[in-house]
Amino acid sequence: MIEQLEYSTLQHLWWLLCSVTGALFLFLTFVQGGQSLLWQVAKNQTEKDLIINSLGRKWELTFTTLVVFGGCLFASFPKFYSTSFGGAYWVWILILFTFIIQAVSYEFRRKRWNIYGSLTYEGFLFINGTASLLLIGAAVGTFYTGANFTLDSNNFVTWTHPLRGLEAALSLSVASVFNIALGLFLVFNARTLGAMYLVNNLELGEVPEMEGRLRRASLQNFSVALALCLLIVVSLLFMRGYGIVDAKGTIEIVSFKFLRNLLANPWLLVMLVAGLGLLIVGVWKTAKTQQTGGIWYGGLGTVLIGLTVLLLPAYNNTSFYPSKVDLQSSLTIYNASSSPYTLKVMTYVALAIPFVLGYIIYVWWLLNREKVKIEDISDHAAY
Repeated sequence: MIEQLEYSTLQHLWWLLCSVTGALFLFLTFVQGGQSLLWQVAKNQTEKDLIINSLGRKWELTFTTLVVFGGCLFASFPKFYSTSFGGAYWVWILILFTFIIQAVSYEFRRKRWNIYGSLTYEGFLFINGTASLLLIGAAVGTFYTGANFTLDSNNFVTWTHPLRGLEAALSLSVASVFNIALGLFLVFNARTLGAMYLVNNLELGEVPEMEGRLRRASLQNFSVALALCLLIVVSLLFMRGYGIVDAKGTIEIVSFKFLRNLLANPWLLVMLVAGLGLLIVGVWKTAKTQQTGGIWYGGLGTVLIGLTVLLLPAYNNTSFYPSKVDLQSSLTIYNASSSPYTLKVMTYVALAIPFVLGYIIYVWWLLNREKVKIEDISDHAAY
């Protein structure tokens, strides 16, 4: 059956699989969100230790999923991988650095020979919880607003801006405002998820005052995230995009391109609305009731929103990585993908994905069978 799939179908399929991985990463950023909430919702050392030990059981999943996302792009869309990671390397180096200091913080925060003090490592966790998502959001924003690169006949990338990708968030332009708004949405959505996750994972009967702070934090941060989301959606409805206009693959600027994409693929609009609805339900269950399962509604809602954000700039003959310097250097799922043979082999390998997901769900269930208690943070292996 796979052998009979057309090349374009495989290209669309693999962008979908990469997007699913990216959307799952956005759900797992509840770890980063919880880290950024640490100083807001924890008022003493015991409360800090509870939060860090709850998040410490999951922090590897976020980084691993980000690496898998990059690996999927490398295998299925190598021209994009080489262009972005080879050209805009400063933004990716900084993102990687924030995850390095996260790993160091969980490892050394409570070590006896920690000469910097726990506060230093908690600061590192805050940086990872905010700066990493802001930069990732700005990088994803360039899927819509474009980047400063050209490709020659040998696909050698030349980056035309000295900031090497950081200009997506630091330059004074309308595009940068959109990119920053998307990055800030990821930050505040992660903080919302972090609060919901901690309500679900901690034994809050032992710290009732922190429970109230967590539940309020979910609503406060979602209010900001929702405003940013509406700003982003309205901007997309009026934004120009970069589309394929003929059979030769010629790229031109198209007015209302993303509105056209939504009308051509109404299921994307359904996913976006459903995602927002699930997030609202999750926040309501967390902030306005005593229920603890809001994270599952919010998590699924985040996945659906993430899928929409990643699929919208690629489908319907759209350039998912446009060049602002040379339109014809822009990348699409057609000119940036691997060969038909590679995609077919990868598709056979991808048949194992349900088994991997089943294993992950089982391990998650084992880790979450019991809520994190105060007695757990006295263990010698605690973070």
